Amino acid sequence: MDSAVSELLEDEGQLQAWQTDRSRAPIATKIVVAGGFGVGKTTLVTAVSEIQPLQTEALMTEASAETDDLSGTPGKTTTTVAMDFGRITLDDDLVLYLFGTPGQQRFWFMWDDLVRGAIGAVVLADTRRLSDCFPALDYFESCGLPYIVAVNHFDGSEEFAVADVREALTVPPHIPVLIMDARQRISAIESLLALVGHALDATPE
Repeated sequence: MDSAVSELLEDEGQLQAWQTDRSRAPIATKIVVAGGFGVGKTTLVTAVSEIQPLQTEALMTEASAETDDLSGTPGKTTTTVAMDFGRITLDDDLVLYLFGTPGQQRFWFMWDDLVRGAIGAVVLADTRRLSDCFPALDYFESCGLPYIVAVNHFDGSEEFAVADVREALTVPPHIPVLIMDARQRISAIESLLALVGHALDATPE
């Protein structure tokens, strides 16, 4: 025990000032990353997480062939069966905990538990199959949770303007819609910042 404490004290010089200030603690904030099957939720959480992300990926087998449509994601071999979890520190006193939802309909019963306590959600959309994100949009509209729409641009897919995506999804004007790449850490972080800002505007208290 004493050796462990000594190691922590030795490492304190590498920590930021707020991490050694015992009078304050970072604000922990929960965010949900949702969307259709194979839209990039696991990729986003993995790209931004500062810790080894928790993933519940399972190999896809012939048993799911009749329920999982792979026509839009022919190279996909695994799928999330529970959730993804990651963490990122955005500021001295703001830590985001990311929870990625499973995309298939048969796992939607988990959403109520995953969303509990979240300040908002990032709904990922793929322009090749925009209809796949409708269930997530309907869910967050119905429960009143602030959300943004982040269009994850896939290689080889046609690019569309934000206004066109907003019209196609009938997203209200006050909901942020942006184009991003879930593989790129900076792009993903910008999406998270956009959600935090929108959530603060929607529920300033």
